[in-house]
Amino acid sequence: MRAFASETRRSLQRARVERKRQRAKDPHRIHYFHEAADPYSHLTAQALAPLLERFDIELTPHLVGAPPAIAIPEPDMHRNYSRQDAAQIAPFYKMTLNDHGKNPDVKATRMAERLLANRSDADFVQLAPRIGEALWRNDRAAMEKIAAQHGLASEDAAAQAIAKGDSLRAKWRHYLGAMFYYGGEWYWGIDRLPYLEERLKGLGARKKAAPESPAAPRARNAPDAMPGAPIAKLEFFLSLRSPYSYLSVAHILELPKRYPIEIAARPVLPMVMRGMKVHPAKGLYIFSDCKREAERLGIPFGKILDPVGKPVFRGYSLFPWANEKGRGGEYLASHLKASFAEGIDAYSLRGLRYIVERAGLSWDEAKPLIDNQDWQKELEQNRQTMFQAGCWGVPSFRLTGSDDAPPFAIWGRDRLWLIEEEIAKRAARHSPRQD
Repeated sequence: MRAFASETRRSLQRARVERKRQRAKDPHRIHYFHEAADPYSHLTAQALAPLLERFDIELTPHLVGAPPAIAIPEPDMHRNYSRQDAAQIAPFYKMTLNDHGKNPDVKATRMAERLLANRSDADFVQLAPRIGEALWRNDRAAMEKIAAQHGLASEDAAAQAIAKGDSLRAKWRHYLGAMFYYGGEWYWGIDRLPYLEERLKGLGARKKAAPESPAAPRARNAPDAMPGAPIAKLEFFLSLRSPYSYLSVAHILELPKRYPIEIAARPVLPMVMRGMKVHPAKGLYIFSDCKREAERLGIPFGKILDPVGKPVFRGYSLFPWANEKGRGGEYLASHLKASFAEGIDAYSLRGLRYIVERAGLSWDEAKPLIDNQDWQKELEQNRQTMFQAGCWGVPSFRLTGSDDAPPFAIWGRDRLWLIEEEIAKRAARHSPRQD
């Protein structure tokens, strides 16, 4: 994993791909994988025309089906969460997705797939947003109108197109919809589109008269800081084996300095240590994606020593004590950095001592507590709370408090900006009690 996430490996691969492209005199060809009933694919489809407007590329769309079951640990929760999440972020991108509280039914999805199958590249770019809009509005009449105007593939033809797209996606080692593939690298949806644009710009593919703005610009409404006494609590669900938790923890611990909130760290066991299987391609993508994110954030990453198993158990045995000392978040942050940026053996006493003392805690106090079992009940309660909030993986976040506002739960490091938007919104409408 350390080698796979290496910046050197990525740079060499990109150079080889570009030399090969230039020798063959090929265009910059981007492959896009679209799942009809995936809300993130619908948002991404709305960015395809702006992307083509900005870059001298050839875009080849592929229709795909739902991800393999092994890639999505909690499929029902994932589908419902994805719909709600996409609907929440759409306005910030000036995009549309209508959330009626349920996902498209099978019949409507099959019609959308038939409308999308076997289109020319240009027609796909034009029609995919319209078809997705009708699907998510549950507007059968609009879909039938598109069919009357542009034709409808047979069910067999749509199934064959999906099978072909699925096969190509698997060959290139991925599993999700809303994915761009270019030169050996994957870019997920509108969240990772800026990385693809940056790469294309570096290769001189940006059109001379292209707009300066990105293909999917995101608005920011939250101010950089809103100091004050805490009005809400942000619960941070994380695990010691999650690289995305590592990339999130420093940001989260800084939030109380900028916004009127308090932080509560809620560690859980890693998925694989809860008996959940992980798609083989998932780990590869996660580590390469984390490397890109770490570089953008200026966070060290890549010198990895996976703490799965006993190092995680031993690490968690000290968390309740560290939390009682008011340093629970700092302790977890120190442990994560050791595993994902420093290659430190977190199971060894030497490594654990380094982790403890860096977090501002006493090793003499910690040492007698190592390998106790008192933490297990707390972590299971954290997992249940996370599931009740509608999240299943880490990092996840739940904002509570702020008068009578309902809890706000979100999943993933990519949504830290949305947490700030929600905190700012609640702080703005909070009226301090007058004594």
